[in-house]
Amino acid sequence: MPDRIRVLSVLVEDGPNTLSKVSGVIRRRGFHVRSISVGPSQEPGRSRLTLQVDHGHAEADQVRKQLERLVEVVEVEDLTGHEVHSRELVVAKVSASEVPSLVERGARVLDSGPSGTTVEFAGEGKDVGDFVDELLRHGIVDVARSGPVVMRRTA
Repeated sequence: MPDRIRVLSVLVEDGPNTLSKVSGVIRRRGFHVRSISVGPSQEPGRSRLTLQVDHGHAEADQVRKQLERLVEVVEVEDLTGHEVHSRELVVAKVSASEVPSLVERGARVLDSGPSGTTVEFAGEGKDVGDFVDELLRHGIVDVARSGPVVMRRTA
């Protein structure tokens, strides 16, 4: 049920326990984190977390309110339903025979060796999901997929 998924952009103060505090608040309230991406923000000493949270039967606003109570949290923005840029990344090792068709789909070769060729593909979540489905049909050696990184289209 996609309507139960909230996409939150959370600006936090960097610290050794910040991520565990954020995840602890969400876990204690019974929310399921579908994905989390963390990276530096434009502000020194702060990081940006992108969370996809399945709020289940609870009130949708509850996640945001709980996060805002943490001292380390500077700002929480619920991007659900807003016009956003959303990108995900998949890196996979495949057999060399699969590479031409994957490059046709937009993959980029990162490395090639005797154990296979490593490719990357980035795009909207649905496109990355379709790419992973295609990989599964061709016998991938290994695969890693990021969660979404999301930004509002308008400031």
